[in-house]
Amino acid sequence: MYAIVKTGGKQYKVSPGDIIKIDKIDGAAGNEITFEDILMVVADDKNIEIGKPYLSNVKIAGEIIKQSKDQKIIIFKSKRRKGYRKKTGHRQLLTEVKIKEIILN
Repeated sequence: MYAIVKTGGKQYKVSPGDIIKIDKIDGAAGNEITFEDILMVVADDKNIEIGKPYLSNVKIAGEIIKQSKDQKIIIFKSKRRKGYRKKTGHRQLLTEVKIKEIILN
């Protein structure tokens, strides 16, 4: 069984027991969270539910494992022959979530 969930403007394929890294959501390690924007659920090859756009009878329960930062990425801009150079960096804040179960009503 797996589901497609939307969070932080991105879509993730999750199964019970998976650990995913998503954009930061509020909460401390050990807190329970539920995802409600479920796009699709596949119970087996014959039972597939697709939302229009979301499924209202499905929720995904998870637990926050930790809050962290991703690796730094470097952004470098320059314009030739003008002497313009700009260097900046960015570290995305992440939340690691362990998927506990997919709840079908």
